[in-house]
Amino acid sequence: MTTQLALTSVEIDALQAHIKKTWKTLTRSHEHLLQSAKDTKLDHKTENPWIVYISPLEDCPNIQRVLERILSPQEMQKIEIRTLPSEVEAIKEHGLLYLPGPYVVPGGRFNEMYGWDSYFILLGLLRDGELELAQSQVDQLLYQLQHYGIILNSNRTYMLSRSQPPVLSMMVMALFQHTQDKEWLRSTIPLLEQFYYYWVVPPHLNAATGLSRFYAFGEGPAPEVLFSELDEQGRSHYDRVKEYYQTFEVEDYDVSLYYDRENDQLTKLFYKSDHTMRESGFDITNRFGPFSADILHYAPVCLNSLLYQVEQDLAEIKEIFGYEQLAQKWRKRADIRRDRIDQCLWDQEHGLYLDYHFQSGKRRRYEFATTFYPLWLGIASPTQAKRLVENLSLFEAPGGIFTSTRVTGNQWDAPFGWAPLTLIAVQGLHRYGYHTQADRIANKFLAMVVKEFGRHNTLVEKYDVERCSANVSDEICFGYSSNEIGFGWTNGVILELLAVCGKKV
Repeated sequence: MTTQLALTSVEIDALQAHIKKTWKTLTRSHEHLLQSAKDTKLDHKTENPWIVYISPLEDCPNIQRVLERILSPQEMQKIEIRTLPSEVEAIKEHGLLYLPGPYVVPGGRFNEMYGWDSYFILLGLLRDGELELAQSQVDQLLYQLQHYGIILNSNRTYMLSRSQPPVLSMMVMALFQHTQDKEWLRSTIPLLEQFYYYWVVPPHLNAATGLSRFYAFGEGPAPEVLFSELDEQGRSHYDRVKEYYQTFEVEDYDVSLYYDRENDQLTKLFYKSDHTMRESGFDITNRFGPFSADILHYAPVCLNSLLYQVEQDLAEIKEIFGYEQLAQKWRKRADIRRDRIDQCLWDQEHGLYLDYHFQSGKRRRYEFATTFYPLWLGIASPTQAKRLVENLSLFEAPGGIFTSTRVTGNQWDAPFGWAPLTLIAVQGLHRYGYHTQADRIANKFLAMVVKEFGRHNTLVEKYDVERCSANVSDEICFGYSSNEIGFGWTNGVILELLAVCGKKV
């Protein structure tokens, strides 16, 4: 049974036409290199060229010649091509990291390719018949693994020290379903395994639980935050964090680890945690205590659920090529992870999946929409799914799904909702047969997006799902308060939700 979508065909057509057009606006390729190289998140003197770094594994002079054929002499004068130093510490001036093919950026201030955004963008491209661009989107991530060692938070030099949630195997499988290109699929195996091992060995692995954590390698303030996340008084995000620590008592963790009160300074550990929080994709929330400063001490539901999916995907790929024994090994890994997720992350008393604090051996009672990941990826038992659905009212909002149940002044907490988390909840509910609830949430989100699209003629990064509004800036106190337009993953999720609502299995 399908719940009828309470939108007119005229509204849906207008939305789909806008998204179709926006893919072109958000695409970056060689011919857009100057546009890509420009980075509003950094302080940049007009007379200086924008730097584009080429992997040391590439033939830099040859790439320069290719670019000179594509770009005008005026554009080339505004760009400086350099070979990327083999040590991150040797980078003195930040720049764009070269990618050889076209890719879709999120939009607004995010004028580069992002790791986990790309999954939801890919879903939209596939739904929209943009197969060539979809193929290139995945290939650019594979290129990052080959040439930069990991899938990057984004392809800027200041993000070389951190990754993003591991969704690559899901992207590979989604694309393969469309292309059935076995030769290409086979070529992805070593890269998928390389990325998997990034997450399952120290420092990302917590040996005692066998679960993984986010852990970025960056030190000191994040460069993009210092310049671009200023408030009207000219205070940076870090200034506002210090003011918070001066003003409020924090009981979630030992503040002295992160803030030197005597000298009014954030500690080295705070900055490492800050980079790590950005690796998680959830920047910023109080999910791991204020500003997620305690994130290094947690096994998160989202990351470990995704790693379970990587293990299942690798098992399936091995099976496709007839490697039965290897497939069994990967399935065994997934089974072990599911047991560990059950043991550490499932909270029977509250009927929720919660993040696990290594040092105390306890789950953190912070209701967050990542609790739907185990439904989305088929980890939950039918009983666990039922308990979760009984708690749906904690998260269900007039415009979809609240990110968390707490209002903190952070964009990844209430009253805000994000397209990816709404899709994850909807698909998770459908997976376990809760079609009425899934359709209801999908309809709410789509109705809100269509209403706001009618008012602003654009799609945005996030919404206030309490007020069903795209006007969020006044409510966000930390990080950046803007609501970026574009917007890659919102586009993808809308097309996916329209398909789910119209053609439910």
